[in-house]
Amino acid sequence: MSATKNATMNAYSIGDLREAARRYLPRAIFDFFDGGAEDEITLDDNVAAFRRIRLAPHTLVDVSSVHTGTTVLGAPAAMPLAIAPTGAVGFGRHGGDVAIARAAAAAGVPYTLSSTATASIERIADAAPGRLWFQAYILRNKPFLHAWIDRAYAAGYEALVITVDLPVGGKRERDFRNDFRVPFRFTPRNLLDFATRPRWAMSLLAHGMPVMENLQGLEAEARSASAVASSVGRNYDPAFDWDALAALRDRWPRKLIVKGILRPDDAVRAAALGADAIVVSNHGGRQLDGVQASIDALPHVVQAVKGCVPVLLDGGIRRGSDILKARALGAQAVLVGRATLYGVAAAGEEGARRALTILQDEYMRTMQLCGVTRTEAISRDLILGERQGADDGPRSTESTAQARVAVRA
Repeated sequence: MSATKNATMNAYSIGDLREAARRYLPRAIFDFFDGGAEDEITLDDNVAAFRRIRLAPHTLVDVSSVHTGTTVLGAPAAMPLAIAPTGAVGFGRHGGDVAIARAAAAAGVPYTLSSTATASIERIADAAPGRLWFQAYILRNKPFLHAWIDRAYAAGYEALVITVDLPVGGKRERDFRNDFRVPFRFTPRNLLDFATRPRWAMSLLAHGMPVMENLQGLEAEARSASAVASSVGRNYDPAFDWDALAALRDRWPRKLIVKGILRPDDAVRAAALGADAIVVSNHGGRQLDGVQASIDALPHVVQAVKGCVPVLLDGGIRRGSDILKARALGAQAVLVGRATLYGVAAAGEEGARRALTILQDEYMRTMQLCGVTRTEAISRDLILGERQGADDGPRSTESTAQARVAVRA
């Protein structure tokens, strides 16, 4: 049995896929995907916050048939989940971006292509027809940014995701300690690190250094992938503001998603500006350390927008029960990034599919154990301590039926 097949068959959780990815990747590459900013307080709290939430399940409900499907951003999805934008995937596994996009299409969920992907807008559209969203970082080079948007429109992407929480890059100290910098340079430390993972190293030698295809031409002098990545860092636009976001709203005629909001007042302003959805996100703990966990911010944002726009959640999703918890607290869907990154690094497309299968199976099982048969039936009364706020969300059919049980004389 191949190592890739073995990694998939022996993975029963996202944690198992993470461990398989750690064994396959050099430390520098794994830490780049896995790590966060500074002391990684927010990175850890994104996961820990879900673990602090306790469920209050219904019992004696017929859950022999459960439907996980729902509507995400106005179109059907097999579960309340979309793939978050993740950059530089090809450094972990050759063809990784396409592999994740294909896994998403097969699973019936939307896929978001990152600006810093190692596959182009057009290549993803050709290789992985499905529900496609494109995430744009805001660059100083506005003609280049506008060309991205025009290309995504021409390729049929249904939504544009604008990331608003990255005026400058975060300080990720794992990368410094591993000599993982851009522009990349070989050092005795990282050469030794790469030598400890011969399967990964042989793949790199066979296929060559990955190229961030959407960034080609950003700077004429940037030839290597690491130089291109460095040019992106120099081209972030720290002056991007609400007026600039409004201009992008006017330029893009399809769905606009604003990602990276934690404050209720910012969420209200984005909705008023014309955003079609808001993603509550702290960038996976990779930028500003010490901000609140995404799931802790979610209920306040949901309450503030009052149903005017869908609210999605990004950050900390490691279990199917996390999807149900987010949905119960008002998220229309969640975005997952590291889960499928671990999967694709461990076993390519098969690993990415395995990650999504694990999450959907766990989500269905959690629904059954909580006594709900449809995603739309998930409400706040499934969260311990939230029953007083249960009327803020949709009541489950099952709980209503239970309330009508009559005691016969």
